[in-house]
Amino acid sequence: MSAAQNHNKHLDMLQNYKDYLVRCVLDLESMDRQSEFAKKWNEQAICERKKEIILVDKILKNLVRF
Repeated sequence: MSAAQNHNKHLDMLQNYKDYLVRCVLDLESMDRQSEFAKKWNEQAICERKKEIILVDKILKNLVRF
């Protein structure tokens, strides 16, 4: 596998991870709407996941795809 293919593969993996985090946040927010207890419980996790999404997004935007 060439360096360019390897680089693109890792960018794809990062994009997949970002998509996974977005789905997790949506699931947690869905639980929040159903239960006040879940809202308090998930508040920190949602905040951390959103920060992680922003970080991964910045990485993806700053790296060039070959």
